[in-house]
Amino acid sequence: MKLLRHGPKGQEKPGMLDAQGVIRDLSSVLNDINGDTLAPGVLAKLAAINPAELPAVPAGTRLGSPVTGMTNLICIGLNYADHAAETGAEPPKEPIVFLKSLGALNGPFDDIIIPPHSRKTDWECELCVIIGTTARYVSEADAMNHVAGYAVGNDVSEREWQAERGPTWDKGKGFETFGPLGPWLVTKDEVPDPQALRMWTDVDGKREQDGSTATMIFNVRQLISYVSQCITLHPGDVIFTGTPPGVGLGKKPTPWFLKAGQELRVGIEGLGEQRSRTVAYQGAYAS
Repeated sequence: MKLLRHGPKGQEKPGMLDAQGVIRDLSSVLNDINGDTLAPGVLAKLAAINPAELPAVPAGTRLGSPVTGMTNLICIGLNYADHAAETGAEPPKEPIVFLKSLGALNGPFDDIIIPPHSRKTDWECELCVIIGTTARYVSEADAMNHVAGYAVGNDVSEREWQAERGPTWDKGKGFETFGPLGPWLVTKDEVPDPQALRMWTDVDGKREQDGSTATMIFNVRQLISYVSQCITLHPGDVIFTGTPPGVGLGKKPTPWFLKAGQELRVGIEGLGEQRSRTVAYQGAYAS
């Protein structure tokens, strides 16, 4: 089952994608796609619905993030062995955990705003895990029981703010629009093995990332268990699980980064594909 949210920013309505690729409106059934929606009993009721009985949403309608109302957007750094190698970093002995601002959340086809005076805005295709039931101090054996589904994420990162302006990563990750999520939440029954998914990023039509979740250092099960030891995971929370090689920071011989007017296509096998344009910040800026 593929769940989504459609409509203008701040006015999104719940929906689902039918087998023919038509978006169906779920407003008569749910108020929104959030932590309450992701309870196992609610998901079972949604799965029993005949999508053909729901109204079709007009083609071209904007899609927002497929889930809202989360408590945490959690990210994992350097979680792919081949990505760690391209950046010259030692593979971590324990997961590197940091938080992404909730204000960074963005729709899968919305513009990505390049911050004023940014020199190093980068892309990161990531498998996102969406939590369905509260996970607190859970074991690895029990971890997957807390998963509602998966989505495509792009952990957009400003590398100068991330690594060159103090020791914390969060500020390079939390800019407005730096968290595209979706296009849909794919329930876990449709993803039998989250460690065997091809993933990619194209920039202006050129393939820059072409990887697989198989090269994760810490797999989904391990990450959920580990994070739950220090951060309580609530229904609707999202874990960005790391990125494969091919980011701008890792380009040889010279790293390169995004500028306004570029197109990104970020996708994961079975989970769909995002398409975003980069745009310059248009607001006031005090230099």
